[in-house]
Amino acid sequence: MTFSTCQKITENINKVIVGKKRAIELILAGLLAEGHILLEDVPGVGKTILARSLAKSIGGTFNRIQFTPDLLPADITGFNIYDQKKAQFVFQPGPIMANILLADEINRTIPRTQSSLLESMQERQVTVDGVTMKLPRPFFVIATQNPIELEGTFPLPEAQLDRFLMCINLGYPTVEEEILILQRFQKENPLGQIGTVTTPEEILTLQKKRQNIYVSNEINEYIVALTGSTRKSPKIRYGASPRSSIHFMKVAQALAALRNRDFVLPDDIKELFIPILGHRIILNTKEKLKGISVQQVLTEILEQTKIPASEITNEESKL
Repeated sequence: MTFSTCQKITENINKVIVGKKRAIELILAGLLAEGHILLEDVPGVGKTILARSLAKSIGGTFNRIQFTPDLLPADITGFNIYDQKKAQFVFQPGPIMANILLADEINRTIPRTQSSLLESMQERQVTVDGVTMKLPRPFFVIATQNPIELEGTFPLPEAQLDRFLMCINLGYPTVEEEILILQRFQKENPLGQIGTVTTPEEILTLQKKRQNIYVSNEINEYIVALTGSTRKSPKIRYGASPRSSIHFMKVAQALAALRNRDFVLPDDIKELFIPILGHRIILNTKEKLKGISVQQVLTEILEQTKIPASEITNEESKL
C-alpha cells in the first residue's frame, strides 16, 4: 500500500503556496477521508489559490461560487430550461458539478441557499425538480468564511457545520515566507506553472485504500471517550455528535497514511481533536460571557481524558 501520490500533490502545491505544511496536510487528509473542509480565515491569505492548486494537481474540475445574499439554490445546483427546438426541458448543470468546489464566503448567503449544499455534501448528489443526479467523484467542498467581519453575514446552522469534516485556518505567513511570496508573484502567477500529478480516479483508489488503515479498539475507545466528554462537560451546551466520531476515525486513518503508517496512533487523535470538534461545539452562555473559548475547553478535555492502553507502539511501519 502506497500513498506516495499524496507526497507528489503536496510538493506540487508547495510550488504555489509558501509554508502552510500542516494546513495542506489536513486538507489532503480531508480529501482522503471523503469529507469537506471549512477554512475560517481573513481574506488574502491564499485560500482560493490553495483550492485551485489542489484541483490542478489532481487533474480534477474546479468551480468557485461567490456566495452573496441574492444567490439562489438553483444558482448552485443547476436548473431546467425549456429548449424550444427540442420541445423539452434541458438540465443546465450548476457549478456544484465539479471535483473541487470552492464555496467562497459561504456565510454571506441566506440559510435557504446554504442548506442547498446539505444533500450534495452528505449524499454526493443533487435533486432538481424531483430528478436526482450523481455528482462527479471525488467531490470535495472547500468552504471559506471570514471570522472577523460579521456585518451582512448569516451564521451557518449547526446541521451544516456538522457536515464539515474539519475547520482549519491558514494564518499569516512569516516575514521570510511573505518575501518568498513576493518573489514568486513578481512576474506571473505560479499557479499557471504547475501541472497535474495524478488523476481523480487515483484519488478514488487512495480513498478506498485509506479504509484499510488499522484502527485498534483502544483508539476507538479513545475517540468515543473524547467525543463523549464534550457531551458531559458542564461548560458545553451541545456536545459532539456520533457523526463527529466517524469523521474522527476517517481523518485519523488518512493522517496516518499521509505519514507513511498503516495504523493510527493516539497522537493522531490528539492532533485532530480541535480541528474536528472545534466548529461543532456550542458553549454555555456563562462560559461565553467569561470570554472562555471553545479551544480552551477542548484543550482542558484533552488533558483530562486518559489514553487507553494500546498494543500499537510508536514505531512506524512503511506502507
